Amino acid sequence: MALTGKAFLAIWHDIDPPMRDEYTEWHTREHMPERLSIPGFLLGKRLVREDEARYRYGTIYDGHELEVFRSPAYLQRLNNPTVWSNQLQPAFRNFLRIACERLASTGTGDGGALVTIRLDFIEGAGEQQLRAGAKRLAEVLYRVRGVCAAHIGLAQREVSSTKTRETELRPGMQEKDFDAVVLVEGSELAQLQQSAQELELLIAASDCGIGNPQTIVYRLAYQLVTQINS
Repeated sequence: MALTGKAFLAIWHDIDPPMRDEYTEWHTREHMPERLSIPGFLLGKRLVREDEARYRYGTIYDGHELEVFRSPAYLQRLNNPTVWSNQLQPAFRNFLRIACERLASTGTGDGGALVTIRLDFIEGAGEQQLRAGAKRLAEVLYRVRGVCAAHIGLAQREVSSTKTRETELRPGMQEKDFDAVVLVEGSELAQLQQSAQELELLIAASDCGIGNPQTIVYRLAYQLVTQINS
């Protein structure tokens, strides 16, 4: 299923190499199922790019609404990590997590690869301009060869900036945040790699007022959908 909620949580990070295999087991068997049991979490995608020097891993959580990502149920989990989570959190590196309002989407399915493009507002532009142009931009990106879905998100930093016990377990990190993010899904990793520059050019040519793209093309490593949330 495509992203259907009004918001999504976007995460990028690395894992200390000796713990990578353990991370994969933990994320698949415990962590993502735990997150998807929280009311309002609809879907989770784990992304991997093995040859990426920074942000080897990514995760996207689809949320029913923005408030899901600072709800009491979610914060309760963040402040009471499991034994396995306590063992894994210190292995995280370069951790960046920001909740986003989903402004527009096109496409109806999920791809086996996904491009994340983090963007900043250009001088003189801002939220209003992005909101006005988001639907048109999603439609333009959807027409690129190999693309099966496109999503435009507006960063809402205040929603995901709460300090928690999990934050304390991870080493201190100062990652650069962003104003907007574009997620583009496709069937093939190689095809999206070939189309990445075209996607950046289309974003630059749009009237959304966003630029300075930070682009990574990932393969979809794992996906989980919940059936228990409204």
